[in-house]
Amino acid sequence: MTGVTNFGLRLGVLLWKFAQNRFFSCRTLKIMKIKNLGLLLITLLFCGAVSAQRTVRDSNLVQFSGMVLDGTTSELLPVPFTNIAVKGKARGTYTDFNGFFSIVVEKGDVMEFTAVGYKTVEFQIPKDLKDSRYSLVQLMSQDAINLPETVVFPWPSREHFKLEFLAMDVTSEMEERALKNVASEAMEKMRYSVPSVGAEHANYYLRQQARSYYHIGQIPPMNIYNPVAWKQFFDAWKNGDFKRKDRK
Repeated sequence: MTGVTNFGLRLGVLLWKFAQNRFFSCRTLKIMKIKNLGLLLITLLFCGAVSAQRTVRDSNLVQFSGMVLDGTTSELLPVPFTNIAVKGKARGTYTDFNGFFSIVVEKGDVMEFTAVGYKTVEFQIPKDLKDSRYSLVQLMSQDAINLPETVVFPWPSREHFKLEFLAMDVTSEMEERALKNVASEAMEKMRYSVPSVGAEHANYYLRQQARSYYHIGQIPPMNIYNPVAWKQFFDAWKNGDFKRKDRK
């Protein structure tokens, strides 16, 4: 009897634990199903909101195309390479050689047309536009051209200027200052102190490059083997070009 009683007690404990584990597993499964269902609903709502926002945004876009022409004359010539910018946004484009352009913008954007020699023109895309495309022929009017500065001299011609220059009374102080400015010492000092301009550097570089290309693939000639140079040397020697000038 004792063995049967112990076996019955052990079987009851096992059945109670099994029932308890089954209850909790079912409850856990229900909770997990509820959580998964909630996550699914949230995901569907989020996707719907994103899709609706994308649909609204796509419906706000407009393919803006057209031509930019010169409206100053009746010929209506195209204005190539006109800058077209969306005002207030870092976006834009420019026309091709024929004056054609095409850009994606939003409804209500203000377009700014600028070109060298023409007045700036602004155009706003209609906000109540129902179509996703909009075409425009923009006319540009020429702007005033700034002429270079003109200096008017008191002499009517160069001949009068020469006469006035030769008749100018130069004082000894001005003459001394001029001689001091053009002295060899002053010129040599300026030669080493004043920097060269870009055009001078470019000219020197191009001359050196042309000289190297002139004798490319061969040894540069030397004047010691040049008969023409020897003839010029002997002629100058006979004429006395190498004699000292201070000898009497």
